[in-house]
Amino acid sequence: MKLKFASSLLAACSILCAGQSMAQDAGKYPSDSVRIVVPFAAGGVADIFARVIGDHLQKAFGKPFVVENVPGAGSINGIAQVVRAKPDGLTLAVSGPGAIVINPLLRPDQVPYKPLKDIIPVVMFDTVPNVLVINKNKIPVNSVPELIDYLKKNPGKVAYGSAGVGTTQHLAAEWFQQLTGTKMTHVPYPGSSRMITDLIGGQIGLVFDNVPLILPHAQSGKLTMLATASAKRAAFDPNLPAVSEFLPGFESSSWHGFLVPAGTSPEIMKKISDEVKVCMSKPETIKKFADMGAEAVHKSPKEFEEHISKELVLWKDVIEKANLQIK
Repeated sequence: MKLKFASSLLAACSILCAGQSMAQDAGKYPSDSVRIVVPFAAGGVADIFARVIGDHLQKAFGKPFVVENVPGAGSINGIAQVVRAKPDGLTLAVSGPGAIVINPLLRPDQVPYKPLKDIIPVVMFDTVPNVLVINKNKIPVNSVPELIDYLKKNPGKVAYGSAGVGTTQHLAAEWFQQLTGTKMTHVPYPGSSRMITDLIGGQIGLVFDNVPLILPHAQSGKLTMLATASAKRAAFDPNLPAVSEFLPGFESSSWHGFLVPAGTSPEIMKKISDEVKVCMSKPETIKKFADMGAEAVHKSPKEFEEHISKELVLWKDVIEKANLQIK
């Protein structure tokens, strides 16, 4: 009986000591410089945002936050490096839905990690809405309902572009077709630049793409935005309707956030998340992000995990219904 009591007491002490140790680790965080791995080339939106937040964290914590660009393999290379890192909060990954949601669904055999198991969310710090945009010379409509009607009357005759199979542009268009019972022809491109050129030229008629790429051409009158694909009307143009006003629940936005290797202390994750929240509430940060077509947001580790979980379910269903796969 005494032995059983002693064992129970020892176990309780071990748990208490472990909790105290994690709290102490969080209190000293960061103990050294922090590496922010951006799995994209330098100069892109994710890279710029990582540097803005990194500068804030460096000033707040008094330790260097160094951005390192590790592009390649659809963001898989950079994320894999972070997965293999020590779970001490000194290595952060910047990611969007591609590496954490879409790639694991489309090419599970090529992705050496499992989202929410091997790499876990710390904080989401922005959303970048897609917009539904058309060339009116190819598609003579003025609204989403008119577009749906036009597509139903012309099945398979309208070509839409994307920056490749499995991209957010592609999946948004596939989901749109599934919800509306319409059929379009998919034209994949190696990137958005050529796709937008062909949309302006009339080689394709429609795309879903990020606001920063579309806005200049819409403002010049070369392209027409029919709706934003964000959950609600976007701040950049409150007069532009959301697709969800016509198709409830429809949302296709990109996002960025910090993730860390599994096993990282929840206290450290909270400390990072809380300080990022301070950064995202600063007027200069909000303006910087808005100028690039993004909305500065803050989602805690739990909220970010819930967001990723919902997207994994949603896009898995869309991918299976569209019979998409990348070998």
